[in-house]
Amino acid sequence: MSIFVLSLVLFAALLHASWNALLKSSADPLGALAVMTIGSGLAALPLILYLPLPLPESWPYIALSAVLHTAYNLFLIRAYRIGDFSQSYPIARGSSPLLVTLGAALLVGEQMSWMTLLGVILISVGIISLAHIRNRLHLAGPVAAFTTGAFIAAYTITDGLGARAAGNALSYCGWLFVLDSIPLLLIYLRLHKRLPMAFGSKETWVALGGGLMSLLAYGIVIWAVTLAPMGTVSALRETSVLFAALIGWLFLGEKLSMRRILSCLLITVGAIILGLHL
Repeated sequence: MSIFVLSLVLFAALLHASWNALLKSSADPLGALAVMTIGSGLAALPLILYLPLPLPESWPYIALSAVLHTAYNLFLIRAYRIGDFSQSYPIARGSSPLLVTLGAALLVGEQMSWMTLLGVILISVGIISLAHIRNRLHLAGPVAAFTTGAFIAAYTITDGLGARAAGNALSYCGWLFVLDSIPLLLIYLRLHKRLPMAFGSKETWVALGGGLMSLLAYGIVIWAVTLAPMGTVSALRETSVLFAALIGWLFLGEKLSMRRILSCLLITVGAIILGLHL
């Protein structure tokens, strides 16, 4: 992985933390996510209009990934509803790099050096250590968050394989986001009998902007996994938790405890190791 690709993946992590911060502040998470996916789908339209179709062997991956993304979104909402954001987000994001690394090794035969694996482990441990579990007897929140992480790993591996088979990673990304914009809208219409957006509402335009950030963030990741091991890209992407901590401190008035600072340092060390051994 070149320094340019590395920088883009870290930029994708910043974008991901930003749109999750938008979701955190929403009073209607399902509606906000539905609007975000619509925004992503609209922003992806030029990719499907002006790029060649993905190769036929990639379409099963696109269909499977759309299903996995929908399940991920629903479990993400559940994790945020029954658990604290400061607990759910780190567990979900921190568990996925190790699961991606394991899945890529078992399913694709990808191998990493010991130093690269150490970087992945440090990032995962650092991210999970950011989670604050107030009551260890109530595990529904952590379980939902870990399930969310499992779906992240599943769609990351699926998209890694699909993008490599598509012949054009951006075309694959475009069709994925267009198809992914439909299920949450239908679910919202089924539950609420109305559209999730009101074009005179500031929240709608903020969510649409979040959708554009989501497209850019994950589009970079899909492109990167065609050039580098999935586990490495996944671990670097999940440094979004580090950016989320900084955003919370700088813009949301959240405190940075010593434990959070040490966790962030652990993530940073893991990212540096990956950067030096790619």
